[in-house]
Amino acid sequence: MKVITSHERADMDALAAMYAASLVYPDHQAVLPQKLNRNLRDFLALYRDELPFIERRDLPRRPITRLVLVDTQAISQLRGMDSQATTHIIDHHPPEEPLPRNTTFEGDIVGATTTLLVEKIRAQGITVTPLGASLMLMGIYEDTGSLAYQTTTPRDLLAAAWLLEAGADLALIDIFLHRPLSPDQRRALVALTRSSAMLAVQGRSICIAGVVLEDPVDELATLVHELLALYEPDACFLLAEFAGDVQIIARSNTDAIDVARVLNAFGGGGHTKAAAALVQNERLDDVRSRLVRALEPHVIPAVRVREIMSMNVHTVEASTSIREAGQLMQRYGHEGFPVLSGNRLAGILTRRDVDRALHHRLGDMPVRGFMHTGPVFVQPHDPVDEVQRVMIENDLGQVPVVDDGRLLGIVTRTDLIKLWYPGQEPSQAHMVRRAMEDALPPGLHHLLLRARDVANDLGYSLYIVGGFVRDLLLGSPTLDLDLVVEGDAIRMARQLAEDLGNCRVRSHARFGTAKVIFESERDPDVPPSLDFVTARTEFYERPTALPHVERSSIKQDLYRRDFTINTMAICLDRERYGELLDYYGGERDIRQGLIRVLHNLSFVEDPTRILRAVRLEQRLGFTIEERTAELIDDAIELLGNVSGERVRNELYALLREDEPEHGLERLAQMGVLARLHPDLRFNGEMAQLFVRLRRRFEEMGAVTEPAPGQPRGWPSEEADGAGDVPTLSMCYLALLSSPLSREALNAFVDRLRIPQHDAQLLHEVVRLRESLAELRSSMMLPSGIYRLLHPYSREARFVLSVLTDSDLVRRRLDLYQREWSAVRPTIDGHTLRAMGVPPGPVYGEILARVRDALLDREITPGDEELAFTLNLVRSLHGWSEERQPREARPDHR
Repeated sequence: MKVITSHERADMDALAAMYAASLVYPDHQAVLPQKLNRNLRDFLALYRDELPFIERRDLPRRPITRLVLVDTQAISQLRGMDSQATTHIIDHHPPEEPLPRNTTFEGDIVGATTTLLVEKIRAQGITVTPLGASLMLMGIYEDTGSLAYQTTTPRDLLAAAWLLEAGADLALIDIFLHRPLSPDQRRALVALTRSSAMLAVQGRSICIAGVVLEDPVDELATLVHELLALYEPDACFLLAEFAGDVQIIARSNTDAIDVARVLNAFGGGGHTKAAAALVQNERLDDVRSRLVRALEPHVIPAVRVREIMSMNVHTVEASTSIREAGQLMQRYGHEGFPVLSGNRLAGILTRRDVDRALHHRLGDMPVRGFMHTGPVFVQPHDPVDEVQRVMIENDLGQVPVVDDGRLLGIVTRTDLIKLWYPGQEPSQAHMVRRAMEDALPPGLHHLLLRARDVANDLGYSLYIVGGFVRDLLLGSPTLDLDLVVEGDAIRMARQLAEDLGNCRVRSHARFGTAKVIFESERDPDVPPSLDFVTARTEFYERPTALPHVERSSIKQDLYRRDFTINTMAICLDRERYGELLDYYGGERDIRQGLIRVLHNLSFVEDPTRILRAVRLEQRLGFTIEERTAELIDDAIELLGNVSGERVRNELYALLREDEPEHGLERLAQMGVLARLHPDLRFNGEMAQLFVRLRRRFEEMGAVTEPAPGQPRGWPSEEADGAGDVPTLSMCYLALLSSPLSREALNAFVDRLRIPQHDAQLLHEVVRLRESLAELRSSMMLPSGIYRLLHPYSREARFVLSVLTDSDLVRRRLDLYQREWSAVRPTIDGHTLRAMGVPPGPVYGEILARVRDALLDREITPGDEELAFTLNLVRSLHGWSEERQPREARPDHR
């Protein structure tokens, strides 16, 4: 085992250097020191889940073979280390004494150890996240006094600049870093804190503090940051009166408060988050009153807890055992559960609580003895900053949302991170609304608003999710709507049907789905029905099995989907109409053209997503993201454990694409086709056959762009009397399987459980291909060709015309289709009965020989045909003309 760590009472440079080292040495485990400075503890309380650190007590009991020590040269002994372990020191101070045995040193004199590691990260082309860049920049800033200390080097500035380009957030850094104050500043700060007042404006917290100075104080702006750190408001205004003038210094922590615009009224200026003004010949109290009046027009209302909370939360009862709670956490992947006593919140239980109880063999104890209690909740109207406060003070990763003691939802650490670090361009609701209104026919749009009103009146939320949202953002919207109700979809659908009238509802209680069917004459813009689904989550008992489904929140519903680009939703609620929900980076991946799974077990849980990934990749012209491609490679062999129906459905979906050959070629390269059957191949030659098939399909007047919900196919043809209309996708499948032997095809059909009608076509094509040599023979008469081709369907003959390179075979297939298949004797059973031929199998024999003679042009219809038939009857039965009825004789007119 290889480990990274640092010194005790670690500062921000130590933590940042550990994180940077974990990027440079990805096979090492970053282990936190036991004692951390307060600002580090606060930082980790919020962002621990996004960072690669573990605590010492969680270190696996395995020997440590290598230790990387950052920002210190004092080697502290870790469990598992022995004299054979090697140590590598990375520090920005030169070695203080000779290195011990098995120890190496790497370093240089710079302002911060983090700088040395950032240089390595940059040289190796390692990608860093905005949060990681912010942490590393904090490390450099803390050890260099925000690049102001004398120990700062040009290398520190270059590293800091690169981190800013990588997305480091200066506002976040300000929260966790502090500078010492001068005596004059400290005295002024004491006066400011005594006079400070906290105002709530549009849900934003604003601090206003004033001081009358007898002597000037340098760097008053520093005191604004101290007040920000002390009171944690969204914005702070410092008013300092001196010599008859009032200086205003303002700082904002949020884009929602533009302090420059506020101070414009005082003749000041600056930018949105930092501004100043000098008001001459006016008293401090008067300036304060004017400032309070000027604030509201320039403050954007705060994000409330109810806007980011998840509903339909999984909970446990206070009497639930620790062991059962641990099993539920493993099933749902949650880091904690709200604990209820009856229907009221009793506390919150975290995974750490469960792990510690299980470590002490207390699995049978109820959770009430281990849960966090007290004010560990927020209310729906609270600003999200209140969630941050509760998390930090209680070291929680999730905070329940309650109203009058009743649980409404939950906000997680990830919700806050997604809010603060969306990783995407801001999505404007009005732009989504406009695009949606342009895409939806007026009648359907009005119907969706009616459904929204019913859902909202029931206290539910309604969303459009999945493919419609993806295609809307791509500029090619469809009308394939996937509607999710955060609530009871069946109840909502029944209420909608009652309000609309002339509707009926078909529901499935197990899955929480409902279909509203419109029975009366309807607007042509409105589909025959609308489907509603209850927001749900799912879990898999074992890999490749079908999931178990449970009611959940919209966030969990989106998480169960396959790829990030399919996890977006548009809220239809009255107060949030047009809001785009993108918890998992779908909009980002659309811009970058990437197919990305949500988690590492995605293909293990459902290997058919492999085929879906390729289908979307080829349809959209995207690329499967690198890590996703690795996960596909690891999971391909699991396709053998998936039921044939599920694999077949995905293969059929791929064959319905406009140009499926691209997806099939990709699947062949990945080894997926060989998993369906070892003899299944797809190469450039087969791709050309697909193109040829599509071209011939179009030449024959086929329908290549079917109406919505209808399969591709060609018009029905009376001459052939074929049953079902053939589809282009099934012809593709017949081409794909045509090289297989009969035995291999049987195995392929059995594996995918291909329906009998479809399998019949595949078998016909394989048998017909075996007859190609006969069809190429120049000695073969039309009658022989008829007898060879007649038992087969038109689809099979059509596929054979694509498969063959022989012009002669294609001409014969074409002649059969246009002429020979329609050749019928004019005589029939009545004629034979009139000739005195007793009914029986002989009728078929005679009519077939007459047809052959007509096909081979040995006779013509009419008299020659009748004479031929009479001669045939005589030769078969030795009958004379005298024994025939008069009307059957050739000379009878």
